[in-house]
Amino acid sequence: MATTSQASTGRRTTPPFRADHVGSLLRPPALLDARAAFDAGRTDAEQLRAIEDDAIRDVIKLQESVGLQSVTDGEFRRATWHMDFIYQLGGIEHAAGEMKVQFQNEQGTVEWTPATLSVTGKVHLDHTIFADAFEFVKTAADPGQTPKLTIPSPNMVHYRGGRAAVDERVYPDMAEFWADLCDAYADELRALGELGCTYLQFDDTSLAYLNDPRQREQIKQRGLGAGDVEHLHEQYVSNINRALEGRPPGMAVTTHLCRGNFRSSWAAEGGYDYVAEELFGGLGVDGFFLEYDDARSGGFEPLRFVPAGKYVVLGLVTTKRGELESKDLLKRRIEEAARYVPIEQLCLSPQCGFSSTVEGNALTADEQRAKLELVVETAAEVWG
Repeated sequence: MATTSQASTGRRTTPPFRADHVGSLLRPPALLDARAAFDAGRTDAEQLRAIEDDAIRDVIKLQESVGLQSVTDGEFRRATWHMDFIYQLGGIEHAAGEMKVQFQNEQGTVEWTPATLSVTGKVHLDHTIFADAFEFVKTAADPGQTPKLTIPSPNMVHYRGGRAAVDERVYPDMAEFWADLCDAYADELRALGELGCTYLQFDDTSLAYLNDPRQREQIKQRGLGAGDVEHLHEQYVSNINRALEGRPPGMAVTTHLCRGNFRSSWAAEGGYDYVAEELFGGLGVDGFFLEYDDARSGGFEPLRFVPAGKYVVLGLVTTKRGELESKDLLKRRIEEAARYVPIEQLCLSPQCGFSSTVEGNALTADEQRAKLELVVETAAEVWG
């Protein structure tokens, strides 16, 4: 087994990078105030946009200053990591009603009411989603940095409502829904490629949630109508692969899996064993951002299914708490993972975003910066 002292495999020049991050970052108070004022009708879209622009310029400088090679806009123009994208797909609308989700943390239970959706027409892409957001980052970033865009995977459209959210008059056959949805994503990828996007990430909680038997039971009880729930992960892997068909040359695509990230709380538990063989062996992405910050994520044994040429970005640094991990601990964990996948195929990142929703996690901006610096410094000492 390679040790960290033997692992001088060099700085990567293409994504994912040795030191990377998931994407979302804590919103500064001025931006939170501006969004609240906009929601209350006290300011207009142009004023909000200007404040967003300033905040994004600052957060790009933060990422550059700590030494990250990838930069995002922190998802500062969004309320959540996924629904701001999903609602812009043609044929999908905001739905009435509420769906309660129970999240857990060390203190107890946190209840979240996520936005709901309804598929009322044929799913299609009528404009390039997040085009302006990506182009702003591309313009504002240093030429040496790689702009990264994060979007929810196509599976999240289904996981947020299932068969019940899809009008049977529009899609009597779910196979037609999947086909149109994945084609819309393929169109999005082609359009993003034309804008110069070379680093795209599909965020997908569903493939991590499905490792948890309680989550699979909840899917059955909620009547998602997905057919055989025990094989739903196979359908989800197939969906992403179809969306990736014809992706532009030179575009690196990764996926990020986590078990929930809302106000430092989580929704699911369990290692990657249940989905590992299909996920790692069958998903046509370049890298996997995996949550590995505590015992809820299980061990590294499932990484034995990762094939040559694919990268695993170990999410060993938690975004849920401000306490800083030790470099020695991170290096030992990297060595443990290297028992199952070659160390040259490993990278390091926080386990999730710092602010998957506008509320953010329970840590400070200074603690966030220290976490990112720790990732960069540790990666440099391990891989050179």
